[in-house]
Amino acid sequence: MASSSTSSIQRKSFRYDVFLSFRGEDTRTNFVDHLYDALKRQGIDTYKDDKNLEKGKKISKELIQAIEESRFHVIVFSKNYASSSWCLDELVKIMECQKRPTEQTVYPIFYHVEPTHIRKQSGEFGKAFAKLENDEAAKKWKEAMIEATSLSGRELRTTADGHEADFIKLVVTDISLKLPLVSADENLVGMRTPVNDVVSSLNVVPNEVCMIGIWGMGGGGKTTLARAVFDQICSQLEGLKSLQQQVLRDVFKRQDIFINGVLEGKKEMKKKVHGIKVLVVLDDVDHIDQLKALAGERNWFKKGSVIIITTRDEQVLRSHDVEPIQVNLLSNEEALLLFCMNAFGTEIPVQGYGELSREVVSYAAGLPLTITVLGSHLRGRSTCGWKGVLESLKRMPKKEVVDILELSYAGLEDNIKDIFLDVACMSLNYSVYFVVVFLESCGHFEARCGLDVLKEKSLITISKDGEEVVMHDQIIEMGRNIVRRPHRKEPQKHSHLWETLEIEHILANDLGTEATECIRHFALELSSKLFMKGLRKMKKLRCLLTYTEYRFSGDWEFDEVTEYIPNSLQYLLWGYYPFSSLPKTFKANNLVALLMVDSEIEQLWGGGEKKILKKLKYLSFENSKLKSLDLGMTPNLVSLNLGGSRDLVELLFPEDLGLLEYLEELILSECTVLRDIPNCICKMKRLRYFHLGGCVAVEKLPEELGRLECLKVLNIQGTNIRHLPQSIFELKGLRIVGF
Repeated sequence: MASSSTSSIQRKSFRYDVFLSFRGEDTRTNFVDHLYDALKRQGIDTYKDDKNLEKGKKISKELIQAIEESRFHVIVFSKNYASSSWCLDELVKIMECQKRPTEQTVYPIFYHVEPTHIRKQSGEFGKAFAKLENDEAAKKWKEAMIEATSLSGRELRTTADGHEADFIKLVVTDISLKLPLVSADENLVGMRTPVNDVVSSLNVVPNEVCMIGIWGMGGGGKTTLARAVFDQICSQLEGLKSLQQQVLRDVFKRQDIFINGVLEGKKEMKKKVHGIKVLVVLDDVDHIDQLKALAGERNWFKKGSVIIITTRDEQVLRSHDVEPIQVNLLSNEEALLLFCMNAFGTEIPVQGYGELSREVVSYAAGLPLTITVLGSHLRGRSTCGWKGVLESLKRMPKKEVVDILELSYAGLEDNIKDIFLDVACMSLNYSVYFVVVFLESCGHFEARCGLDVLKEKSLITISKDGEEVVMHDQIIEMGRNIVRRPHRKEPQKHSHLWETLEIEHILANDLGTEATECIRHFALELSSKLFMKGLRKMKKLRCLLTYTEYRFSGDWEFDEVTEYIPNSLQYLLWGYYPFSSLPKTFKANNLVALLMVDSEIEQLWGGGEKKILKKLKYLSFENSKLKSLDLGMTPNLVSLNLGGSRDLVELLFPEDLGLLEYLEELILSECTVLRDIPNCICKMKRLRYFHLGGCVAVEKLPEELGRLECLKVLNIQGTNIRHLPQSIFELKGLRIVGF
């Protein structure tokens, strides 16, 4: 990845945005002069030969260099263009640059001539060329003219009804959209496509009031994009900066207020803007009331006006009937380019800093704010200094970044803040289903609503297929920083623990406290006594995610010291659980989810105990050594996964099957010694998913399986079932796999 990223951005640095090629006697003091002025006003650095260098017979080295150092070549074909060998040599040079693997673009303009006249050297253009037609360079001139006319450009005769002023505006817009924006402002790296998309969307409804909503996470480039769009279109509209400030002062309750209330501000807005076509940028709007005060109705504004709104909250836009345009994070290539421009003032890393640069970019994960801050912060430092900064970043993100990111968090309700911290600190970049199960198990009963709010606030994203929850690395670090901040040097007082060394230090030294609510700990290498003993003081622990590697299983044995798991636990995920049952001291009265994948567990409780887990909804002993399970001890299950439990002989059902009325998912795949599927399964009215795939000993299904009215998927692939009960064909919408 490193090599491809580096090579792809080793692009040519251009001195000029645009090189103008034109015939002086036709256009220098009129069309080209106006075009040059319009380009300069748009901030486009343009080369125009005003020195009448055509005195010589050949174009000068200065002109050749200007052509090579320009990103965009505008060729103004006019009636007498071909009468100048100088112009034609310029054209040949320009077309040579076009063939090179650079980012140079040719844009032909046909000024009072038609493309076919240039291509065939006919009409007035042909008469001008006739004077040079016998020149030894004529062949390459003709080839260059043919090539140039095949490229996309504009013809005055067929555009804007021939009005030069309007024609020039269109030409400047074309060039602005096609030029990369990095030439004017390094912070605009990666903005070319989104700017084009936004500006193009304005052309869809050119004579209506257009409200554009730019939405994304803090530091993601919303304001930069809005500013770039503003720069593109500001010359066509009137700005309202002073009026905007007046209303903002009132809305945000600033002390220097010049109007007497929001209602008066609204009236003032409608009165002042109704008759003029305006461009208004409302940056960082975080509440619908602010938007209503600043741009309450489209009829406040004259048709053709544009209102650009940036926000971290998608719902603010949708509530105002504005379709959000989401700002995407930078690609690896764009991120490296932006970082290098801030760190080195170049487009590629300087020698010796390549790997370090890519490490910084990887840490920033496409967030423009972080990349810019770090680039400026690291500029001029030695490689040793860089390594120190990178190491410290993993413990404490830069304040400039954190302050902006935390704005979204600060506006959340307390219950949504709790959901956010659980997702961030437990690194829940998993399926939506998994995350919802986790959150609901931990007492967040509004989990799905909470995820929707986090998405609207740009604190998480949901994958395009709607299946995965994704939180940006910088957002995760921001959440973890919030947890660390009150007791940065005392992790035992943190509500969430995720750092391996910190956790092992706390457990090994018996430093646990009631402050700890969640632990996420993999690659556990502590002895059983230290691990279990270290948990005993964590009396408010509600969530434990841990994996015990098989190589340590020999040390794991229950005794009066070690068999301790906090009774407060609501969610327990323990991969490679090393014991044959749950410890007898564990009451598990609060347990909602018990997930023990690849475990040594053989039975739920040892010694013949039958503790009822009334709150347990999600149970997974996937790939375990479970031999038998009495479902009477788990009466309120929603999901049961025993897939891969090759020692499972039987499932024991309670006499009162009403106790299992909530069961929706039953997975028994690859339970190779399981033979019988009891008839009582047919009484589970909510069962939707029944997986028997790979149960090679199963030969028949219960005759009354058709009573399962909610059943949607039945997987019998790899079983010895040869006949299906007749009743099953009465089920509508059932999909049978493997028959």
